[in-house]
Amino acid sequence: MSVRRPLVNLFQILLLVMALVAIGLLSAITTMHFAIHGAEVQVPALKGMTVADARSQTAGLGLNLAVDNRYYSSDVAAGHILTQSPPPGSVVRREWKVRVSESLGPQKVEVPDTVGMDERVAALKLRRMGLAIGATARLPDATDPEGKVLAQDPPARAQGIEGPSVNLLVAAPPQDLPDGFVMPDLAGMPVIAAQAALQHVGLKSAPPTYVDVHVPPVGEAGATPVTPQAPGAVIAQQPVAGSRVDQSSLIKLTVAR
Repeated sequence: MSVRRPLVNLFQILLLVMALVAIGLLSAITTMHFAIHGAEVQVPALKGMTVADARSQTAGLGLNLAVDNRYYSSDVAAGHILTQSPPPGSVVRREWKVRVSESLGPQKVEVPDTVGMDERVAALKLRRMGLAIGATARLPDATDPEGKVLAQDPPARAQGIEGPSVNLLVAAPPQDLPDGFVMPDLAGMPVIAAQAALQHVGLKSAPPTYVDVHVPPVGEAGATPVTPQAPGAVIAQQPVAGSRVDQSSLIKLTVAR
């Protein structure tokens, strides 16, 4: 009897210790669960809100708001949110940065013509018009003075542009190697002419992809006719017009069959 009692007591002590360990582990898991999920919030829908209201709402949830870009929009009023990332409903941790783009409203600025100007004069003119300098690429040119603007994108007086910036192609001394180009808009050009233009500035193009194009039906009397795509004309390009490219870039053209 005296031998069994210590064994029973020892067994009871072991059970008690195991119960306490289990309770401790459960408590730790529960605490960790609430600590993790308590630090998570759901990203609200910000599109259409003013930047000030969006900043106030995200701050109240412990999130940080950053305006990454500003674009023209005919649908969203100036000063309101156009897009956001992460999208609404995403679950993120507190202190997460929510990136948004802000609407500038409809385009009210006319894009000036800077071709032929000195680069610094062109930059000054663009800034006075409320436009920023986008990508600037340089092309060795033996006929034009260094710093002369050879081309711009978007072109002068363009409408419906995406953002308030203009990309420039500027003349460089002929001995310099080009550090890049502003990708021109090749849409509508015969594919042979487009390939020749690319080759002239040292850019490589992949074999074109030919696709069948829809032929628009003849409209009703008085309706504006829709011009079909001419066979052999470029209908799409990659990279898109205005992108910065260099001699290592491979240009891909999609052509109407």
